[in-house]
Amino acid sequence: MTSAVKKDPRDMTSRNHTVVTYFQFLPFSSIPEIQGSLFCLVLLMYISTLVGNILIIIITMVDAALHSPMYFFLKNLSFLEIGYTTSTIPKMLVNLLTKRKEISFLGCATQMYAFSLFGITECCLLAAMAYDRYLAICHPLHYMTVMSWNTCFLLSAVSWLVGVLVALGQTTLIFTLPYCGPKRINHFFCDLPPLLKLACGATYKNEITIYIVVVVFIMVPFLFIVVSYVQILHTIFKMPTAKGKRKTFSTCFSHLVVVTLFYGSGIVTYLRPKAFYSSSSNKLLSLSYTLMSPMMNPLIYSLRNKEVKQALKRLIARKISM
Repeated sequence: MTSAVKKDPRDMTSRNHTVVTYFQFLPFSSIPEIQGSLFCLVLLMYISTLVGNILIIIITMVDAALHSPMYFFLKNLSFLEIGYTTSTIPKMLVNLLTKRKEISFLGCATQMYAFSLFGITECCLLAAMAYDRYLAICHPLHYMTVMSWNTCFLLSAVSWLVGVLVALGQTTLIFTLPYCGPKRINHFFCDLPPLLKLACGATYKNEITIYIVVVVFIMVPFLFIVVSYVQILHTIFKMPTAKGKRKTFSTCFSHLVVVTLFYGSGIVTYLRPKAFYSSSSNKLLSLSYTLMSPMMNPLIYSLRNKEVKQALKRLIARKISM
């Protein structure tokens, strides 16, 4: 005995199968009582992320002492963190308060594109920042010649261009797949792995292409960062005094912590074996690199960087005097 399946009128029917026109997110937690507390916590963290990164952008723009390549990249990083977080968290906050946790097909594609764009651009920008620190520490005499403003703008532009093109390619690959149900995403945003699970038919070609993209455009910048820091640490260890070692290492410590937070959670999320995969752990890991890392970056740079702290004091003193 067969039972009739009730179709949503918003879905379109073509050739005897339903074409999905919207997706529905599953609840973040199976415990409904914590939804309100989770909303307050995520909202507080999101506001902290916005305030911290906007403050970094303002300080690096208005303070002449921070008009250098290192802080030019830091300003770009803060802008990326704002976009990266905003691409996912506002929708999550809305879903925490509503019963129908839905997103349109086009909205899901837009969210994935924005998330991929800011994420891949950040991977490239972190590599550019590592190159900046490598030149400053390993080749200080040539630093100002090589790392000119033209070079800074070029590295930033290339990072954005790579992000735009790769995100467009990834989003196209995912959303040209047929989706005929189920339409429930076991995540809090439109991410690659849960969407691939919902696609109809064979997806192995798309999975292989996505894996290649991850290796080329995420792991290659990461390996470049690792090689840069191996050279940096080798140069630091050769310095004659402990004071000189500490002072030099402090100039790149903040960047190293940010790289560890960003890549550490991302690699564990996307490259860990399927045997260790679970939806609940994946959501928590995703929340760590979509919200926790962007929130921590301003704190890491302001607490560990004397120039940023001094610039912040000057900005506060200027506002008070006005």
